[in-house]
Amino acid sequence: MADQEKPLLIKRYASRRLYNTETSDYVTLEDIAGFIREGREVQIVDLKSGDDLTRQYLLQIIAEHESRGENVLPVNVLNDLVRSYMQPGGGVMPQFLQASFDMLRDSQSQMVENMSAMNPMSQIPGFDAMKAQQEAFLKAMTSGLPGNLASGWAGSSTTPEAENAKEGDGEDLDAIKRQLSELQEKLSKLK
Repeated sequence: MADQEKPLLIKRYASRRLYNTETSDYVTLEDIAGFIREGREVQIVDLKSGDDLTRQYLLQIIAEHESRGENVLPVNVLNDLVRSYMQPGGGVMPQFLQASFDMLRDSQSQMVENMSAMNPMSQIPGFDAMKAQQEAFLKAMTSGLPGNLASGWAGSSTTPEAENAKEGDGEDLDAIKRQLSELQEKLSKLK
């Protein structure tokens, strides 16, 4: 758990390739976006100079999503962001955005907790599996759409481990489907 609290260190080489220091392999912008969607904080530093490049790469991830038509930020918000850069001291926009995102995160977790507490189905066997599926759905809906952010950017690393992880995802999905089917059978017997 302590590893989850400290940022994942990514080093950028002179060739602009990005290196994950935890797994000792090269990663892409899409991989970094995935780490962030999973709740990890990342820190990207230039190997030679030690400069922190995190902000630059996070903006690149957002720009990649926006350029593919995955418009999350309305034009008026983008205009306000540009204006905030033009004001001495940066204006209040950064603090406002931080407070807004903190409030959104808190309300999402509170909503999941409230739904679980109020739901009379929480006593039914298999409810925990449904709850996990619901949380995954909410996370997917609020985290943005997955996509290939950086095909070719910083190289590609399809490893046997990554292929095994994809196969594991299919097994998890099969297990969830099986649990849902069992739950449906139990519900139909209760009627």
